Amino acid sequence: MRGDGGHREYGGVERRRALSGRGADENLYIVAYDISDQRRWRRVFRLMNGYGEWVQLSVFQCRLSRRRRIELKFALGEIIDHAQDHVVILDLGPAEGIRPRVDSLGKPFTVVERGPVIV
Repeated sequence: MRGDGGHREYGGVERRRALSGRGADENLYIVAYDISDQRRWRRVFRLMNGYGEWVQLSVFQCRLSRRRRIELKFALGEIIDHAQDHVVILDLGPAEGIRPRVDSLGKPFTVVERGPVIV
């Protein structure tokens, strides 16, 4: 472990980019999955809860930066059985101001909005 508590120090533009990693550079994604094993399905579901908002069984809506999308894809790839399972990540475009045309029956569909983050 490093003496700085494991934190990397950024300088100048890199630091500003790291701190402003939300909002303008995020895209809206729909992630749908078909997992054949119940144990793996639960692991994927728990993982997805940390990345987006649950829409319905095996479908999540996510606002992700490029980096978070790559992290998610890697984490999913570690969980699924590539011969039996299937995950689809649909990129709907820039999240800021997006108003997708969605036909929704039953419960209303609402786009994930970026709210304040309290740390």
